[in-house]
Amino acid sequence: MEKVSFYDQIEKNKRDSLLLMLGVFVFLLAFAWLIGELYDPAVAFLFLFIALIITLLHIFISYNYGDIIVLSSVNARPADEREHIYLINTVEGLAIAAGIPTPKVYVIDSPEMNAFATGKDPQHASIAVTTGLLENLNRKELEGVIGHEMSHIKNYDIRFATLVAVLVGIVAIMSHMLLRTYRFGGGRRDSRKGEMGVIILIGFLLAILAPVFTRLVQAMISRKREYLADAGSAELTRYPEGLASALEKIKNINTGKMPVSEAVSHLFFVDPTRTALDSMFATHPPIEKRIEILRSM
Repeated sequence: MEKVSFYDQIEKNKRDSLLLMLGVFVFLLAFAWLIGELYDPAVAFLFLFIALIITLLHIFISYNYGDIIVLSSVNARPADEREHIYLINTVEGLAIAAGIPTPKVYVIDSPEMNAFATGKDPQHASIAVTTGLLENLNRKELEGVIGHEMSHIKNYDIRFATLVAVLVGIVAIMSHMLLRTYRFGGGRRDSRKGEMGVIILIGFLLAILAPVFTRLVQAMISRKREYLADAGSAELTRYPEGLASALEKIKNINTGKMPVSEAVSHLFFVDPTRTALDSMFATHPPIEKRIEILRSM
């Protein structure tokens, strides 16, 4: 029965993620319409149509090439078959256990201990790990972390995570556009001052709240998926203590100062940066809670 409920939860998370993605998409269209209204009401719907095309094109490009963009943004390099044979063998073995094609393997030069998976599906996936992770973990601990990332791939979490990173970036750009449009488009609103007052107020509220909204979406999508990936790792490796021990080392060693954009931070095994928003909008569950759950298995 436990196994059935586990997979049921994965399916529920997929449905919830689709609804959240739809919500962000509608939010983007509302943003685009507001920018058009503030700039020139006569072309607001034309602006909305153009924004829709650009957004869909951006999503298409990111869906198909987002993994390349993400890997490049963190300066990941392909794992060397001689230098990183230990890592490559671990990935290959766990891919066989998970019943999926072996992902491409990358290494990030960083003393921080972290990893992430990216791609659009198990057939087009990559796993990247930091040199700090390779230097500080033993084989069982490394298997636990790789098993976690393999579960993200198997459960198609990487598809949603990549799209969320893209949409978060678009919302940030539109927030900036809306504020700039208001600043430089004042002359076009003179004839509709009363009518535009409400639109301007809504626009400002959206521009201010957009980063908060998108951060909440990241958190809602990520937290449950992290717990499920931990459970998936324990199922793959048959040794939950390996992952628990890795998390314990990460908690004690990491500084939270990895130079990573907030737009892709939710992709990582643990949050690569520590900010003032983490207590309220953390995209990862508390490490202590993850260790507690793993050691109760």
